[in-house]
Amino acid sequence: MRYGLLGRTLSHSLSPEIHALLGGPDYELFEREEKDLPAFFADASIGAFNVTIPYKVAAFHACDTLSDTAKNIGSVNTVVRNADGTLFGDNTDAYGFLYLARQAGADFQRKKVLVLGSGGASRMVQTVCADCGAKEIVVVSRSGENNYENLHRHFDAQILVNTTPVGMYPNNDASPVDLAPFRSLECVLDLIYNPMRTRLLAQAERLGIPCRNGLPMLAAQALRSAERFFNKELDEALIDSVCRSVTLSQENIVLIGMPGCGKSTVAAALASALGRKMIDLDDEIVKADGRTIPEIFSADGESVFRALETRAAKDAGKHLGAVIATGGGCVMNEENRLALMQNGVIIYLKRPLASLATSGRPLSKDSAAIQKIFDTRKE
Repeated sequence: MRYGLLGRTLSHSLSPEIHALLGGPDYELFEREEKDLPAFFADASIGAFNVTIPYKVAAFHACDTLSDTAKNIGSVNTVVRNADGTLFGDNTDAYGFLYLARQAGADFQRKKVLVLGSGGASRMVQTVCADCGAKEIVVVSRSGENNYENLHRHFDAQILVNTTPVGMYPNNDASPVDLAPFRSLECVLDLIYNPMRTRLLAQAERLGIPCRNGLPMLAAQALRSAERFFNKELDEALIDSVCRSVTLSQENIVLIGMPGCGKSTVAAALASALGRKMIDLDDEIVKADGRTIPEIFSADGESVFRALETRAAKDAGKHLGAVIATGGGCVMNEENRLALMQNGVIIYLKRPLASLATSGRPLSKDSAAIQKIFDTRKE
């Protein structure tokens, strides 16, 4: 039986890795345009498939029979072809979202929930929240009654769920809302899992608000889908195991530290040992600009170099599963920190200041300069 994922753009999907970890056979990616959907739904060689945006509603209408959950939500993400060729549709996203909420400690009962977005994922979230006893569910869309121009009416929301693609790869710098005015928030859930830490979640962390990305939901819905595909029960404990494995394989390792502490050398050795791609931000700057770093400093000054560094950090931070060596001053810029944190665990390489290499380093030419730099950057 062929099975896999139906969608329009799937090159960055984690589903094949997840289904392999769940013990499934080869999981295919079926990238199709809307005009190709009738032929896809009629293809008897495909025995089962998941559905992602933007085709969940189209799949709903293509199915001959539906689960009660799919009927209530109005969209389908899991389809199984029966022996007679008819299609049965279910929505395992609801199970996945409920699992995500439990993992994040979100309790919807008697709470005001703000749901960003009004598409198929939003309808699923609304259904789950209502079933869990939410006091009030407010849906925010670009042009609806509740929109981004009158958000102030809902600054008392206790749980916020982002179902929009705002902040998703490759537009990682975007965030759907500013969380600062929401003084009553108890939890923020973002269904996006690439990047692992969206700008929305990064702000929630800074504000001390419990939050979680969409990876647990993705893994949980995949487990329930696999049960439908192969008509067998799987242990729910597999979900946490899958999340850990995916995080370990996808999370970048980002090395920070003083100039000359060995970040590039350690990164190269680490990347080789782990079979990962290595990205050296200084090398990326030189490739992009065509000049050495001392030449950039000499001709244009530090400000121009720092702008080039931020561009390199943002590009590198979008990668998954890489080892990234940063320039010593990279940590001083908030945009750099956000870019590198979005998919990475940050490791600080400490080396005695007297042992730092200084050759070819414009800002650290002597011990006094090195000490001053360290005092500025150490926090």
